[in-house]
Amino acid sequence: MKVLILGSGGREHALAWAVKKSSRVSEVVCAPGNGGIATIARCVPVDLKDVDAMVQLAEVEQPGLIIVGPELPLSLGVVDVLQAKGMRVFGPSRQAAMLESSKSFAKRFLQRHKIPTANYAVCTSMAEFAKAVEIFHAPIVVKADGLAAGKGVLICPSRQTALEAAEGLFTGKLLGEAEQVVVIEEFLEGEEISFLCLSDGKYVRPLLPAQDHKRIGEGDTGPNTGGMGVYSTDAMLDPGMVEWILRHIAMPTVRGMASEDTPFVGVLYVGLMMTARGPEVLEFNARFGDPETQAILLRLESDLVDVLEDCIDGKLAGTQLRWSPGASACVIASSAGYPGSYSTGLPINGLEDAARVPDVQVFHSGSALKDGQVVTAGGRVLGVTAAGATLQEALGRAYQALGEIHFEGMYFRRDIGHRALKK
Repeated sequence: MKVLILGSGGREHALAWAVKKSSRVSEVVCAPGNGGIATIARCVPVDLKDVDAMVQLAEVEQPGLIIVGPELPLSLGVVDVLQAKGMRVFGPSRQAAMLESSKSFAKRFLQRHKIPTANYAVCTSMAEFAKAVEIFHAPIVVKADGLAAGKGVLICPSRQTALEAAEGLFTGKLLGEAEQVVVIEEFLEGEEISFLCLSDGKYVRPLLPAQDHKRIGEGDTGPNTGGMGVYSTDAMLDPGMVEWILRHIAMPTVRGMASEDTPFVGVLYVGLMMTARGPEVLEFNARFGDPETQAILLRLESDLVDVLEDCIDGKLAGTQLRWSPGASACVIASSAGYPGSYSTGLPINGLEDAARVPDVQVFHSGSALKDGQVVTAGGRVLGVTAAGATLQEALGRAYQALGEIHFEGMYFRRDIGHRALKK
């Protein structure tokens, strides 16, 4: 079959790489793709903000399976339109994707279904916010309600800074567009875990847990990014904790969505804080994470196409996922200046040498092909991903491969996995 993947990042490169391994797949098409994806799939242009353009492309290509990578097309309802045209598409409906696209929807949903999460208030004006902020102790978390590409969460050290953050969100000064709704949350302490599950609307199957590193600087300092690296190990969560999270968080979420006539079919990404009270939901995403997907799929031994089709067909109850044991890690190589302004079009060298390091895959996040040369085309440029028997081995291979790659101003964190290595 032909598989169409919508998206252009490292997540989509990892998905294309995993899909291409399936014996059932004759061709992988990625829209719009990037310079790295172009080496394993046919890339075609499309505007991921334009539902009609994506649907027209699918009608031309007639794929046997469509995988929607990023959150924006999901929030615009591309799955609903494609399904209405009889196409097989993996991803949640627009209504189900509101678990990610609206923080206020997600918080109210969690409260309705008694799923553990931080205390919160939903505000539609500065007057409401000023009143609500009085009942929260510093530090205070202030969140934009809508999609903000990882930039809509602000941890404020005082009520005054929380008020300033809210004003920046309501006026549009912070994100460029005025928010109609702002969420205040209690600050949770603990370790963050990305807990991703596949769902067919009734059942869930957990993927490997992972831990992302959001901050640009080593030691988790500096501004938030889309993710500077991630690692995943067998020891990250013991089987008893996995079972607890499934029973008290993932399954109640899927059952709750079904009970509200919005069955969730796709990847349910649960961002968890492992607090002294137990795991609590920080946020939901309605799709594969980036860079979590790169590290997770590197260790998947099952046929990804079979698994995604089981989700579409409501057959997940009988699906068992097979994983290679050990650990994996993904380290992001970014452009100088990211997450602020940065240059693009810089030649990337050493990719072939990096790919020769054992158990390494170099996934492209922001690259392009220009006259046969791979060049930078984004803030996060590459996700150098490696597997190993231990986390140290996986990280060693990833950093060895990074040592082979060069582009002007290349920056990467040298402490990915530092919390696990200290234990």
